[in-house]
Amino acid sequence: MHRSAARFTFLLIAVTCCSFFFLVAHAQKQPALASENNVSTRCVPREREALLAFKHGISNDSTNLLASWRPGQDCCRWTGVTCSNQTGGHVVKLDLNGAFSFYPPLVGQISPSLLSLDYLEYLDLSSNNLEGSNGSVPEFLGSMKSLRHLDLSYVPFSGRFPSHFGNLTNLEYLDLSFTTFFGTLPPQLGNLSKLLHLDLSWMQSVQSTDISWISHLHVLEYIDMSNITLNSIVNLPIVANMIPTLKHIILSNCSLPSANQSITHLNLTELEDLDLSGNYFGHPVASCWFWNVTSMKSLRLDGTYLHGPIPDALGGMVSLQHLDFSYNGNAATMNVDLNNLCKLQTMYLDRSLSSGNITEFVEKLPQCASSKLSVLSSPSNNMTGTFPNTMEHIISLITLILTNNSISGAIPPGIWNCTSLEYFHFGSNRLSGQIPLLPRSLRIFEVPMNFLSGVLPLELEAPNLQNLILSFNYITGEVPRSICESQRMAFLDLSNNLFEGELPHCPRMPNLRFLLASNNSFTGKFPSWLQSSSSLIFLDLSWNKFYGSLPTWIGDMVNLRILHLSHNTFDGDIPVNITDLTRLQYLNLAANNISGLIPPSLSNLDGMTLKHPSGSSEDNSYSMAFDESQDLFSLVMKSEVLKYGAHGLVALIGIDLSLNNLTGGIPNEITSLSILSNLNLSWNHLSGKIPANIGSMKSMESLDLSRNNLSGDIPRSLSDLTYLSYLDLSYNNLTGMIPSGRQLDTLYTENPSMYNGNSHLCGPPLQKNCSEKNEPEHGNQQESENDPDSVIFYYGLESGFVVVSWVLLCVLIFKHAWRVAFFSLVDLVYDKLQMCVVATWFSLARRKTTN
Repeated sequence: MHRSAARFTFLLIAVTCCSFFFLVAHAQKQPALASENNVSTRCVPREREALLAFKHGISNDSTNLLASWRPGQDCCRWTGVTCSNQTGGHVVKLDLNGAFSFYPPLVGQISPSLLSLDYLEYLDLSSNNLEGSNGSVPEFLGSMKSLRHLDLSYVPFSGRFPSHFGNLTNLEYLDLSFTTFFGTLPPQLGNLSKLLHLDLSWMQSVQSTDISWISHLHVLEYIDMSNITLNSIVNLPIVANMIPTLKHIILSNCSLPSANQSITHLNLTELEDLDLSGNYFGHPVASCWFWNVTSMKSLRLDGTYLHGPIPDALGGMVSLQHLDFSYNGNAATMNVDLNNLCKLQTMYLDRSLSSGNITEFVEKLPQCASSKLSVLSSPSNNMTGTFPNTMEHIISLITLILTNNSISGAIPPGIWNCTSLEYFHFGSNRLSGQIPLLPRSLRIFEVPMNFLSGVLPLELEAPNLQNLILSFNYITGEVPRSICESQRMAFLDLSNNLFEGELPHCPRMPNLRFLLASNNSFTGKFPSWLQSSSSLIFLDLSWNKFYGSLPTWIGDMVNLRILHLSHNTFDGDIPVNITDLTRLQYLNLAANNISGLIPPSLSNLDGMTLKHPSGSSEDNSYSMAFDESQDLFSLVMKSEVLKYGAHGLVALIGIDLSLNNLTGGIPNEITSLSILSNLNLSWNHLSGKIPANIGSMKSMESLDLSRNNLSGDIPRSLSDLTYLSYLDLSYNNLTGMIPSGRQLDTLYTENPSMYNGNSHLCGPPLQKNCSEKNEPEHGNQQESENDPDSVIFYYGLESGFVVVSWVLLCVLIFKHAWRVAFFSLVDLVYDKLQMCVVATWFSLARRKTTN
C-alpha cells in the first residue's frame, strides 16, 4: 500500500515537472505569437487618437466594423488593428477590407490623421465608399513612406490618376483596381522599385502611351493592367523581358495592336500566367512571341481572333495547366499532339476552330497515367466524326462540352468509366442510337437536337442529376420511374420526342423548377404529384393528350411563372384560384375543351402588372443551363408561331385562351394587367362589349379577339396602345365607327382583314361611310336614339301607355257600371263625331256647288 502511494506521488511530481518545463520552453519559442495577438502590446495614445479621428470621418458603418473602436480602450485590440512589439507597440497594420459585406460597410472619407501612424506598413481600405465629398484620392497618402502594402481597390475614387503614389518607394504591394480614375498613367510609378504586386486593372478610362517605366520595377512578380488602353504599345514583350522575376502578366481588353513580335534572348523563365484576352490581334497565331515560354501554367488568348494553325510548340509547354483559346471566329486549326501535357487541367476552344475530327482530336489529348484533364470544351467548331469508344486516358474529365458540332455515332459507352464526370453537353450534333447507362457522378446531361432513339434505360443510376435535357430527339416508350430517384433534379426537359404513356409519379423532387414535356404523346390527367412541387417555375405540357379538368389546387403552385398547357383535351372550367398564382407571367390554355367564364379576379396576377418588379434577384433562376440553340416552347402571337428560348422568358408576359369554349364577357379586371404584351381570346363564344378601359394596357403588342360574339362599339381607348403591332377583331358583332389613330391605321395596312365579319362597322379605314355623314336627318334621329337620356324617356313613355291601357281594360271587365258608362260615353262621342263629319261634308259640298 505504501509502495503504491509512493509510486503515485513520484508520477505526479514527474508529470508536474514535465509540464512546467514544457510551458517554459513553449513560452520561449513563441514570443512573436503573443505580439501578433496583441497580448503584451499596449496602444500608443497618440495613435489611438489618430484612429478615433479616422472613425470620426466615417458617416456610416453599416456592419458595425468599428464598433470596438472606443475612447480609452486599447486600440491594439480593436477590429482591423494590429500592433507590434518590435516597434514598441505601434500600429503597423490597418485592415478594413469590406469585400465580405453585401454593401460597402464604411462610408465617408479618409482622415489625414493616419499620418500620425508613423510605423504603419499595411493599409487596406478596399471595397468601401471612402472617396469623400469630392471623390479624389487624398494627397497625404503619398507621404506615408512606411507603407509596404496599399489596397484601395473598389473605392470609387474619381479624377485623374494621381502621380503622388510614386512617392511610396517602400511599397511592395499596390492595388488600385476597379476605381474610377481617368487620364494617363504617370511615369512616377517607375519609382516603386521594390514593388512585387501591381494591380491597376479595370479603372474607368485610363491609358498609357509609354510603358518603359515598368522596366524599372526590377523585382516585379505580378502586373495587371486590364482595360487600360495600350493601343500604341508595340514593345510590350521587350519591356516585359527586362523583368525576369515576372510570373503573372494580365493585359486583358487593353486594345493591344499585336502579339506578332519576337524576343532574341528570353529572360521570362519564371512566367507562369499570361492573359492577353479581349485584344483583337487578327494575325496568325503561330507568329506570337510567347510560344517558347515553357514555364507557362496558364495561357488566355480568348477573343484575340488569332487564326491559322496552332503551332506544335504548344505540345512542348509541359507545365501548362490552363489553356483558353475560345471565341476567335472559327479561323484556327489544331492538330497539335498534346500527349505530353500531363499537367493540363482545362482547355477551352469554344467557337475558334474552323474544323476538326473528334476522333483524332481526342487521341491527341494527354495520354499520361496521371492525366489531370478535367474540363474539355470545344462547342461550335464544325467538328465531325464519331467519338471514340475508349476514354481511358480522359477518365479524369469532370466537364465535357461538344455542343453544336456535327459529331455522329453513338454516345460512347466508355462514358460509364468516367467516374468523375459531372457535366456532359452534346446538344445539336448528329448522335444516334440509344442513351447508355450514365455515370453516378453525373449532374448535367444535355443531348438536345440529335437523332437519339430507342427507350431510356430502366435504371438511369444517376441520383445526382440536376439537369436532364433530352429534347428534340426520337426517344420512344415510357419515361422510367427511376428518373424520380434524382431528388436534386431542377431542370427536366423531355419535350419534342416520341414518349407515350403517363408521366411517372415523382413526388420526391423538391427542387424541380423546370418541367418541359411538350410535343409528345403523354396521356392521363394533370399530374397530381405536381401539387408537392412548390419550387416549380416553368411547366410546359402542351401538345400532348392530357385530359380531364384542371385541379383546384393549381393555385398552390405559388412560384409558377410559365404555365403552358395548350393543345390537349383538358375540359371543365378554368379554376378560379388559378389567379392565386401571383407570380405568373405567361398563361396558355389554348386549343383545349375548356368552357365556362374567364375568372374575373385576373387583377391578382401581379406578375403581369407593375407591382411585380422585373429583373429582381428572384429571376436569376432563369439563368440555369440552357442550350443556346434550343427553343423552349412556341407561342401564337401576331398570328404567327414564335419560338421562345431562355433569353426571352423574363420579358414574356402573355395570356392565350384561344380555341376553347369560353362564354360570358371579357372581365374588366383584365385591363389592370398593365405589362401584358400578348392577349389572345380568339375562337371562343365570348359575348358583351370589349372593356372600355382596354387602352390602359400600355404594354400590349398583340391583341386577338377574333371569332367571338362580341358586340358594341370598339373602345376609343384602343388607339392609346402605342406598342400595339398586331390587332384582330374580325368576325364579331361590333358596330359603330372605328376609332382613328396613327397606330391603328398602320395596323390596318399590314392586316386589312382585322375588321372582317363585322358588318355594322363603318368609317375609315373601311370603304363604308357611317350614316351620320351621309344622311344627316336620319343621323340625328339615330343619334337621338343612341342618346341614353332619350332612350330612357321613350322607353318610360311606352311602358306607361301599356300599363294604363291594361288597367283600364281590367276595370271595364270587372266593373259593370263603369263598363255601361264607358260605352255610353263612346256612343255619345261617336254620334257627335258623326254629326260633325256630316255637317262638315254638307258645308263643303254646298261651297263646291256655289263655286
